[in-house]
Amino acid sequence: MDSLLLVGLLAGLAWFWLDSLRTRDLAIQLARQLCQQHQLQLLDQTVSLQRLWLKRAQGGQVCWLRTYQFEFTETGASRQVGSLVLLGRKLQVWELPDYANRTIVDSQ
Repeated sequence: MDSLLLVGLLAGLAWFWLDSLRTRDLAIQLARQLCQQHQLQLLDQTVSLQRLWLKRAQGGQVCWLRTYQFEFTETGASRQVGSLVLLGRKLQVWELPDYANRTIVDSQ
């Protein structure tokens, strides 16, 4: 029975790790799109997870709420920090300080 529990735990950790990688890739893609829309340059390798929490989505299921930060520049001389909040794989809020921010309304 202990080995079955261990296998289940390892499978759960592997799923969480793969899900986290896919969600980070999505965050990089979304940050890149936001920067392009506002004629800004996303500074590569700056997208990082800042907060991880469980939250109930509008449909009632429990999802990971992840907050990512990234750096961007307008001129190349100064760096600014933006953020994205994802619930599961849905963008909830994004912010580009001094440029724009938006709360996404969930349409479920």
